[in-house]
Amino acid sequence: MDNLNYGIIGNCRSAALISKTGSIDWCCLPEFDSASIFAKILDDDIGGSFNIMVSDDYNISQAYDPNTCILITTFSEGKDCFELHDFMPRYHKHNGDYHSPPEIIRYIKYISGTPKMKVLYQPKLEYALGETETYIKRNFIASLTHKVKFDTVFLYTSFDKKKVLDSEEITLNDDGFLLLAYNEKIFAPTIENIYLELERTKVYWLNWSHKTTKYKEFNTEINRSALTLKLLSYDKTGAVLAAATTSLPETLGEARNWDYRFCWIRDASMVIKVVSELGHENIARRFLKFIVDLIPDKDEKLQIMYGINKEKRLTESTLDHLSGYMGSKPVRLGNAAYKQRQHDIYGILMDVIHQQLVKFKTDIENVEELWTITKGIVWIVSNHWKSPDKGIWEFRTEDQHFTFSKVLCWTAIDRALKIAEILDKKHKIGKWKFLEQEIREDIQKFAWNDDLQSYTQSYGSKHLDASVLLMEPYGFIQASDPKYISTVKAIERELSHDGLMFRYKNKDDFGLPTSSFTVCTFWFINSLFKIGEEKKALEHFKRLLSYSNHLGLFSEDIDFRSKRLLGNFPQAYSHLALIECAVNFSTRGKDEAILESIGNIAAK
Repeated sequence: MDNLNYGIIGNCRSAALISKTGSIDWCCLPEFDSASIFAKILDDDIGGSFNIMVSDDYNISQAYDPNTCILITTFSEGKDCFELHDFMPRYHKHNGDYHSPPEIIRYIKYISGTPKMKVLYQPKLEYALGETETYIKRNFIASLTHKVKFDTVFLYTSFDKKKVLDSEEITLNDDGFLLLAYNEKIFAPTIENIYLELERTKVYWLNWSHKTTKYKEFNTEINRSALTLKLLSYDKTGAVLAAATTSLPETLGEARNWDYRFCWIRDASMVIKVVSELGHENIARRFLKFIVDLIPDKDEKLQIMYGINKEKRLTESTLDHLSGYMGSKPVRLGNAAYKQRQHDIYGILMDVIHQQLVKFKTDIENVEELWTITKGIVWIVSNHWKSPDKGIWEFRTEDQHFTFSKVLCWTAIDRALKIAEILDKKHKIGKWKFLEQEIREDIQKFAWNDDLQSYTQSYGSKHLDASVLLMEPYGFIQASDPKYISTVKAIERELSHDGLMFRYKNKDDFGLPTSSFTVCTFWFINSLFKIGEEKKALEHFKRLLSYSNHLGLFSEDIDFRSKRLLGNFPQAYSHLALIECAVNFSTRGKDEAILESIGNIAAK
């Protein structure tokens, strides 16, 4: 595994990662956070995979069917050629619900000649704990485990089942299929049924992409990122996952390995804001319902993260029998960070609620619940904004007064004031306005460092942090403000390395990071754009896009030296920030006079 050269398929219930040579190396069924069926990405020997193999004479190429989440891997050797169309079914049913079963379909499309292939089918249920036994039955191949926990999966195929299971050579002269199902099928699938599933799923994704707002530039990148974010959304509850994987390391050989198959309020809120701005309203409605359901009590504090089915306890454990991605242990399940206190989540959530009320004021069914949540968040922020917390980067050591957390506490009150205006709740404005001014003055007094001419990571600190670049997008400061321009310049000097950004350089719980947090580079590019350095920002943006994998996908991190992708994959944070950058560049030129004047200030 020389890089995270994987594609993702899914149906908003679960997902699978498929290598550039057609091997399913990660999949959890029936849902995103279920135990893995295939986990070769976390252990090359015992993790389990589902591979389509050809001789070394074949050329293998891979691309998404345009504007869909159907991944096509092409195998060709002279006139012998076939395609592998991988997807998880998703389309509208007659009653308006979605057909999205916990299934993977591998449609083999015959192209020409007499191509030959072998199937390597090695499911390892329940994270490869215990033994998985596989048997040929009359209508399917069944795999089961019962040593640790009972579980089963079923493989249906148009090919000879024994040849499939024994990895014998299969000569293609017509289309065929392999269907992995978590549940036993009532009716045995046929090639006609499978082709219909493919076409229906294709139409669903084409329709979804058609609704995505089109821009002057970077439409391909915007749409692929939007589709990826959609794949990380969980229809059942409205949750949005941070990533589809667990324990892909931020740095090879270190312990910065986390389970990201959960819904972080921060990440999800940012995703919802971006995707709804692209024209997809239903995902926002479902997420707001998710939030309403999470907070039944008016004084209940938000956790920073929840399980995708609204679980509040995400106890962390390790799978010590798995060797980890390229030997990077431990492999973790759960995430102990759910207990942390991070004040920024309130501002980010309030920002999304405000956005949705602006867009759909007369068409939000739970507006009364959202007003109750707004008042509750103001109460929580007013009582806790002066307290230290763990911050956006989830430091596991002592709490600090992080600048980003304070700015987002201000954001919470600022958006609450705007919501009160929208809903004509003017009796709240006077009291809340005083709180908003108090927080603003506190930040201005304690977060600015005169020596560095920059806002710093935390009050009284000399350390810089990429997260303070978001002070401008959240409206705390104008891009033309000399203090913001100076902060951007200081962060560029101290945290930029070969065009990629450190989150921070002060040592954390695990020492100095050696990889760049991808979203921070996108934030930096946006800040350059905002202060008028458009040409420089665009150069950085195009360079960063070149570091994606062969399908345009990004993980959480990029290694500073090799530029290889690291961290959980694909990462929602990275793709939402990519969209924000691309949209900025696509709409530039509207206010050229303003940008020029800002650029003149930045140059001084």
